[in-house]
Amino acid sequence: MDLTRKIHDKMRQERLLFVYRGEVTEEKSLPLLTLLENEMKEDAFGMTGRKRLFMYVLENLQNIVKHGDHSGYGGMSLVAYSKTDDGYTITTGNAISADHVKDLKFKLDRVNRLDTTEIKALYRQILDATEFSKKGGAGLGLIEMAIKTGNRLDYDFVPLDENYSYFILSKTVGPDGVGLNAGNSDLRFESHSVVQLEHLMAENSIYLIWSGHISPGIGDEVLSLTEAKLTEEDVDSALRRRVFNIMIEILENVSKYNPGRETEEKHGMPVAMVRLEDGRFVLTTGNLLLRSNVGELKFKLDRINNTSKEDLKTLFFESLSVQSIDTDSTGNMGLISMARKSGSKLNYQFEEVSDMYSYFMLTVKVEEQQG
Repeated sequence: MDLTRKIHDKMRQERLLFVYRGEVTEEKSLPLLTLLENEMKEDAFGMTGRKRLFMYVLENLQNIVKHGDHSGYGGMSLVAYSKTDDGYTITTGNAISADHVKDLKFKLDRVNRLDTTEIKALYRQILDATEFSKKGGAGLGLIEMAIKTGNRLDYDFVPLDENYSYFILSKTVGPDGVGLNAGNSDLRFESHSVVQLEHLMAENSIYLIWSGHISPGIGDEVLSLTEAKLTEEDVDSALRRRVFNIMIEILENVSKYNPGRETEEKHGMPVAMVRLEDGRFVLTTGNLLLRSNVGELKFKLDRINNTSKEDLKTLFFESLSVQSIDTDSTGNMGLISMARKSGSKLNYQFEEVSDMYSYFMLTVKVEEQQG
């Protein structure tokens, strides 16, 4: 559970909502966008701000799909959403050929020197110029991102080897959808935390992390991205169904104990994490739990972990038989189902975070073959 705690602390300290690491494709762009949109619906962002930010992220993802390197470094593309006091920060990272760094830096610096009127004029000029091409676009994507959010783009290039660099692009946008770093053109963007995050995810084979209130819409998109990973790894249909169903169960378990967004913001936001470790999918969640419920939940978990795989089916039907149509409670059926479908023990830990709440961390490793 040390990794879960480390991830939770980093997400909290840097106010990260979501991080995805892996190849960015057209198919993955929609759930990546919808995750942010669903989060903004719960915030103070108006329609105009949501639309501007949505279009900015769309253009950014399309740039990665079109111009990012998809060879040896394709899997280290990064998409991160952070919550600030004034809005959201969108950060992406992807490998590009070192030969393209000089030209891309020139285009970024050119955009960042101009005000809104000048950027629009440059956009029209490039559209009319012979330098425009379908492949390169003469920086049109960058210009469109600047137009949609009103001002400069923060960036950095981190060398990977003699042939490739890691291109990091970041933007903080307020509730009106306009960037918040106007007038800071002399301040160099610091990218070390982004690089550290990418390394942390790579070292631990982490595919995605969500750290925020898990509404039904958020859960759907986390599931969608998990499904994309299953497809990408060419997982057989039986294992794919088990991973997907366990993910549903583990997210529902978080929702079951949900104390509300305000309490979560004060004492600890939920975490959902997907890893691929030695060919096994590892699903982890963390969420607040009333301390008064810890004893009962621990009893259920220990009972399940001490029950043989053969007897889990009997235990499941025992739990089912005591359910009432008049209650929403499912007893420990969800936990039993996770253990049965995963073929592994339910690894858990409780940490006290206040007089009223504990933080409950649960990890399920999905074995390729069930016992």
